[in-house]
Amino acid sequence: MKIKDLIDEAEALPVEERALVVDSLLRSLNPPESRIDEKWASVARKRLKEIRSGAVEAVPGEDVFAKIWSDRSQ
Repeated sequence: MKIKDLIDEAEALPVEERALVVDSLLRSLNPPESRIDEKWASVARKRLKEIRSGAVEAVPGEDVFAKIWSDRSQ
């Protein structure tokens, strides 16, 4: 099978299946490290707990990016 045919076939898949293909290909290029993944998962659980408890206030992504672009233009 030629690369172009493979890409065409992959692009014809439903979005969920394309996402699985992309994830699999990316993992083959950069295999996950379970130790690092567990640390990130721990941080994510902690942050979710903080948000749910009201200890921290979430900032909408649009506001974050607007500030970044604003700071870069100054």
